[in-house]
Amino acid sequence: MSWTQTLLHWYDENKRDFPWRGDQDPYRVWLSEVIMQQTRVEQGTPYFERFIADFPTLESLAQAHEEEVLKLWQGLGYYSRARNLLAAARWMVEENKGEFPNHFKGLLQLKGVGDYTASAISSICFNEAQAVVDGNVYRFLSRYFGISTPIDHSSAFREFKALAQQLMGSSSPGEFNQALMEFGALQCTPKQPQCQHCPFQADCVAFSQGKVAMFPIKKKKLKQRKRFFNYLIFVTPSGNTFLQQRVHKDIWEKLFEFPLIETEHLLDGEELQQHPTFQPWQSKMLGVPRLLNDSPIKHLLSHQQLMIQFWQISLAEEDTKSLPMTSVDKYPMPIVLADFVRNVVME
Repeated sequence: MSWTQTLLHWYDENKRDFPWRGDQDPYRVWLSEVIMQQTRVEQGTPYFERFIADFPTLESLAQAHEEEVLKLWQGLGYYSRARNLLAAARWMVEENKGEFPNHFKGLLQLKGVGDYTASAISSICFNEAQAVVDGNVYRFLSRYFGISTPIDHSSAFREFKALAQQLMGSSSPGEFNQALMEFGALQCTPKQPQCQHCPFQADCVAFSQGKVAMFPIKKKKLKQRKRFFNYLIFVTPSGNTFLQQRVHKDIWEKLFEFPLIETEHLLDGEELQQHPTFQPWQSKMLGVPRLLNDSPIKHLLSHQQLMIQFWQISLAEEDTKSLPMTSVDKYPMPIVLADFVRNVVME
């Protein structure tokens, strides 16, 4: 049995049952691939099901409001994926007769679609021999072949893509790609891989050298930026509050949040009241700001660590720009804010 036949046989015996698997509808495959990027399948599957329920077709997604899509996406992170999803859907409906490009190069023209997603869709839906390369593929192939090229090196993608392409051959490219990713996800896992029951064990370089944990090799260490967020939850006499939309090219773009003061460290009550951004509210306050969380909330993103605290400030007067506190959770918000609103503010 050849290497590829061994892989496909393993896949046939072990593949998981997902609501998008076995479906050659490019809309469903595209949606699943975008959702599952940087997302565990267990977390992403309910999102896929909710998206399909609300937007069962490409046309229905294209007609959605951006806030609807962002709200549905809430909790998945990497919100640019949701914005790109909507932009691509609108382009296909308005400029491409409501159809998906049916080949790799055409798919690459869609906003937010890179080599991986275009390879997945073109192979699964259009039987085009384009190999996928993701974290699972890097890990499995680097271990099996003992590839020492750091996967964060500029040449790594081309090297692994060419190798996967060679292994794929020309038959069943969609099945091959899904098998390759599934093997990395279930068998050749990051920690505690199932080496003792691996059909590739006999020829695996990393296993034979006792170096499984060393692969894949990375050269760079990710530097995390630390940021300090002081959120202001203003409360009017009738229980209203304020939200603002993040509009800058930064994390959480287009999501809503409470008024924010970002500083070099978390503020105490006195520092908060002395901060220039807070000054216009001083004359409108009743009492002093009250800290709502006993200790800062640490929220980790891929390149950033956020330290967050929430201040409640009671106001003496109503404001026409305010909105009912009970409607806050209808807006798309970062999950750390949505959780705080649900667990603390709404209690």
